[in-house]
Amino acid sequence: MSERTAAGDHAARRRGRELAKLAVYGGGALTAVGLAAVGVLLGQVEAARRTIPIAQAPPPRSDGLYGGRYGGEPVHMAMLGDSSAAGFGALRARQTPAALIATGLSRRLERPVRLHSLAVVGATSGMLVHQVEEALELRPDLAVILIGANDITHRAGQAASVRHLADSVRRLREAGSTVVVGTCPDLGAVQPIRPPLRWLARTWSRQLAAAQTVAVVEAGGRTVSLGELLGPTFSAQPHRLFARDRFHPSAEGYALAASVLLPTVVAALRSPAGPQRVEAGARTAVDGVRSLPQAAVEAARHAGTEVSGVRVDGRDRGPAGRWAQLRRRMWEVVRQGEAPAGLTDQANVVEQT
Repeated sequence: MSERTAAGDHAARRRGRELAKLAVYGGGALTAVGLAAVGVLLGQVEAARRTIPIAQAPPPRSDGLYGGRYGGEPVHMAMLGDSSAAGFGALRARQTPAALIATGLSRRLERPVRLHSLAVVGATSGMLVHQVEEALELRPDLAVILIGANDITHRAGQAASVRHLADSVRRLREAGSTVVVGTCPDLGAVQPIRPPLRWLARTWSRQLAAAQTVAVVEAGGRTVSLGELLGPTFSAQPHRLFARDRFHPSAEGYALAASVLLPTVVAALRSPAGPQRVEAGARTAVDGVRSLPQAAVEAARHAGTEVSGVRVDGRDRGPAGRWAQLRRRMWEVVRQGEAPAGLTDQANVVEQT
């Protein structure tokens, strides 16, 4: 047996174990549905293991200077997280979400952006500590974090996952970085995962995304929900929006995710100060103020929703807890990323809808 075949078999077994862990992640739920349902779920795990191909190549490196034609001091941006943050499934550096966001940001601010991609394939929230340590040495103006899917497939536990994420955001904020977090994607959109496992994966993804939102805003960051936007869209166009392994996004899938994140990233850097102040009447607006738990649940149901801390009549907390601002910003269509200086992959950047 060749080394490559052995490695592929090992990766397939590992993916099977991860999917099996997903099946038992919500143990209480399985108790409720009974042993017959457990058998169905395990059958779905095995089917998914057989049908998800093993990716062969690491994600392309996207570090470098974007928007070099603009003058002035570069904005230092760090991308942290898992394979989705690293751009696993993209074929070129300019197709990764980090490159797309860096390019769009440089164009919107008319400043160069120095990108540091620190994301690691397979990372869970508990592994962010190492990426944060590296980021703190770089002192980035902006940190973008995409994390959550592996916390579910690795059965990391929601409470521990959220605690690790909150600690990471808090440390970055204390160092002066603006932090934007894309919350857990919808694993129910992954085609090889079939019902009823798909339904459970969707429920757990939404629950984790809501918990992440509360933790991140409490720690001083902003969140953008991805799951309920990307889920139905990816499910409707799996051949376009998933990569060859049918598990990670394709270049078009990453462009869609970057389109949702970019407006919040730009707004966060343009207004890096603490929670804004609003009048009490704003609580009734569609894009208005809720208690943070309410905002988190609503954002998880309506993808593309930004959640950030806010003060109402000078107070950051009300009877139901911390106040939070919900915003549904206009997306920007990310067409192509600009290659960083030193690479030959040239392209245009972002056009606003």
